[in-house]
Amino acid sequence: MTVLVISGTGTGVGKTVVTAAIAALARDRGQSVAVLKPAQTGVSQDQPGDLADVRRLAGDVVTREIRRYPDPLSPDAAARRRGLPPVTPAEVAKAASELHDEHELVLVEGAGGLLVPFDSGGGTIADVSWSLGAPVLIVAEPGLGTINATALTSEVATGRGLDVVGLVIGAWPARPDLAARCNVADLPVAAGAPLLGVLPDGLGEVTMAEFLAEARRGLSPWFGGEFDSDCFTGQVSAPQ
Repeated sequence: MTVLVISGTGTGVGKTVVTAAIAALARDRGQSVAVLKPAQTGVSQDQPGDLADVRRLAGDVVTREIRRYPDPLSPDAAARRRGLPPVTPAEVAKAASELHDEHELVLVEGAGGLLVPFDSGGGTIADVSWSLGAPVLIVAEPGLGTINATALTSEVATGRGLDVVGLVIGAWPARPDLAARCNVADLPVAAGAPLLGVLPDGLGEVTMAEFLAEARRGLSPWFGGEFDSDCFTGQVSAPQ
């Protein structure tokens, strides 16, 4: 794996923290890492965006943002509302390829879900994944309603010929309710892919050293971590 597309089941599910965690582990192993954010929405030019959080948490990684729009909308709607140029899948794939020429790992963080439109032609992060031949990692939330969103995301991805390598739960609560505890076992079934990590809620507020330690605990050996999905599932699924 040299390019990985990270897509959520929606907004606010923890994509940026998951992206930063993967980058932090790769950097700790000595890999050169680049993170690409095709479209940042809901943030003005003078405000820090998602990539600022990635650098703060993961450390010295190269980041690139193609377009920024101030309105908290889909990239396509945000561009149209301000009369700004949209981001196209071709632009994103080109930028990812350029970064790949100089880095061992390139992480492409989508905006919202897999089919959020980038442009008026209906281009999405799914098109970027397909054009690059890059696998997709799904970031899901733990609570009620997540199974349907995860299953739909995976079904669309596989229907378009994309490789869903797994899923990560992006914001595991300190006190998970019954739905969250049951979903740990059910989400991999819905996704048709393995559970590759669970990261705690609020992880974006810790120090860089604490973040690296939590990333190692919360992500699978597939990313260089120590997370054991069977062990975690057994622990949280036990009757309480």
